[in-house]
Amino acid sequence: MDKLKAIEYFVASIDEGSFARAAQRLEISVQAIQKMVGSLERSLGVTLLDRGARGVRLTAGGSAYLDHCRGLLSELEELGHAENLLKGSAERPSGALVVAAHPGLSQHILLPALPRFNALYPDIEFDLRTVSRIGDADALTADVLLLQGWPEVPPDYVHRDLGSGRTLIMAAPDYWRAHGMPTHPSDLAKHTCLLLRNPAGILLDLWEFKRDAETCQVQVHGWMSSNSRPALLDLVMAGHGAGRFTELTTRPYVQAGHLVPVLHDWSVQGGPPFNLIYKGSARRTPKIRAFIDFALMCFNDLNGLAVSTSPKELSQLPAWHRRGYGRASATVRARP
Repeated sequence: MDKLKAIEYFVASIDEGSFARAAQRLEISVQAIQKMVGSLERSLGVTLLDRGARGVRLTAGGSAYLDHCRGLLSELEELGHAENLLKGSAERPSGALVVAAHPGLSQHILLPALPRFNALYPDIEFDLRTVSRIGDADALTADVLLLQGWPEVPPDYVHRDLGSGRTLIMAAPDYWRAHGMPTHPSDLAKHTCLLLRNPAGILLDLWEFKRDAETCQVQVHGWMSSNSRPALLDLVMAGHGAGRFTELTTRPYVQAGHLVPVLHDWSVQGGPPFNLIYKGSARRTPKIRAFIDFALMCFNDLNGLAVSTSPKELSQLPAWHRRGYGRASATVRARP
């Protein structure tokens, strides 16, 4: 017999007034309580409870024994609190934490939030490294990765899909005044569009749009392409063409009037999703678990993005990403 458990069942039966209600509170069977209390009585040689149709009540011997039992359980509860404090101290997140993040996510999401993380976990030494792909050297040695796009996640890693930010077509006010604002996505084919080449080397020259049930693909072109997003942004703000950028990374420039978005009634498709990636065993480490939970909270707060627990299905990838063409527009020419 587990005497401590029998005492707990005995006290619960008195507090609840019946074996049935005590069993419900403790989430065990009535028979289990009856058996344990009966064993306690036999070991003591005393009847502790009178059983009846309306429940249980203390005998004289049970009343004297109950006072000692309550004192014992109270001391055990205090001991449990002390043990939890010691355990919590031992498991307090601390030590070096290496996070590899996409430059855009670092600048616009992570860095503004890190002082709050430091206030919550002052014993964690944060080592932030910027990477573009999961195959980068710093990514391979990181505890946690925050990446954009559609990374090929190794099988021993956990992948959390964090949604994606809104993508907009925009240019400087002077450019729109000189060339006219598009009223339909197809008008962009006549404009100078400065194009990004993604980390996989694919030129993003196919801009896709959706409005209700209507979809539209536009092959755009211009005199400049680059894998440097800041370089393209500088040229667009200087009035040399239109660009495709996320709202998150350009919000200050839009608010200041340096950039003007267009085609507001259309949704720009194919924007790269945000990804949280870490080794499956890492979540058991307090410092890593603390950052994962913090990062999920930050992205949940960001424009109400919903967080799912499963990676994107291959069918959700843009066609140009699946086929690996050098130009996104090649997917259009390749169709029968």
